[in-house]
Amino acid sequence: MKKFIAVLLCLAMALSVVACGAKDTTEKENGSSSKGGTDVGIVLPTKDEPRWVQDETRFKEALKDTDYSVEVLFSQGSSAKEKENVEALLAKGIKVLVICPQDGAAAAASAEAAKKEGVTVISYDRLITDTDAVDYYVTFDSKSVGAAQGQYLIDKATGTGQPLYLYAGAASDNNAFLFFEGAWSVLQPKIADGTFVIKNSSEALALADKAELSRDEMSKIINQVTTNWDFNEAKNKAEAHLTSAAAADKGDVFILAPNDGTARSIADVFAADGDVTSYVVTGQDAEVASIQYIIDGKQSMTVFKDVRTLVKDAIDMAVAVLKGETPATTGSYDNNKVEVKAKQTEVVVVDQSNVKAALVDSGYYEASEFTGLE
Repeated sequence: MKKFIAVLLCLAMALSVVACGAKDTTEKENGSSSKGGTDVGIVLPTKDEPRWVQDETRFKEALKDTDYSVEVLFSQGSSAKEKENVEALLAKGIKVLVICPQDGAAAAASAEAAKKEGVTVISYDRLITDTDAVDYYVTFDSKSVGAAQGQYLIDKATGTGQPLYLYAGAASDNNAFLFFEGAWSVLQPKIADGTFVIKNSSEALALADKAELSRDEMSKIINQVTTNWDFNEAKNKAEAHLTSAAAADKGDVFILAPNDGTARSIADVFAADGDVTSYVVTGQDAEVASIQYIIDGKQSMTVFKDVRTLVKDAIDMAVAVLKGETPATTGSYDNNKVEVKAKQTEVVVVDQSNVKAALVDSGYYEASEFTGLE
């Protein structure tokens, strides 16, 4: 009888070991770590913009051949949903949180919740503000993006009195301020000397002689010309501006558009106005649709931010943390509470002259994605 009981106990232990092994394998196949959790949680703003869908794919590809698991969630333009996403990831035991905030200040609560759980917080592309719970920031040099946009407009302008229309991103996004600050730094001297005349912002016009703007001053302008990164809002604002503008305020116009999605919407509106002879319009992100617009002469330029590099920097930083190492940084950004250590990535201006070399020959896109590419 004792021998029979001993055999049963051994059999039970063996089955237990097999069951545990099966559980570990299943969790690994489902994207969880072998310890039953998720190593890296990533929260992106929305699935409605091509840029963020591309980021999701690249994040997953960057970690697929490692021992670390990842889960990517989207906030769909809602800070409340963003907070729910972070809470869901914390419940899965993440060790690193990579988050691109919908609203920089609102995301502070999520960052603080993560820090309480001992999670390292990496702010991705957009800076989380007003909290000391952010460990690192992975970003493109946002001021240089705006400066490149502004300089492009300057390089295309001749004479004086050129109509200038200003548009900005969301006032809730710290990057919108950095982009605008960079653009203003190069445009302002050309506004002050009469090369450009602002046509759609009384707040900007009132500050035309001021080279450096305070946060409050920029806020006044951005709130007046914000697109909220929304295609329809950009379209509606452009239509309203052109409706109220006299024919003399049109002709050959120059447009500071904050990103590719808004640039296309704004460009379509200006192209449809009979009093607009020509326009130069900026953008950023090198979205497929905007590259086609550039090839077709509908959008003038885009600032190419190689997301492959940005994703790699974020993943390298996350893996360093998981290995107990100190991530490499190249600078820091003030988030209104602390100086956040940052890893910065350079940007490239793309227009018809170099679109093929920058985006196709580099392997970022396939030539088959476009028509009329030479």
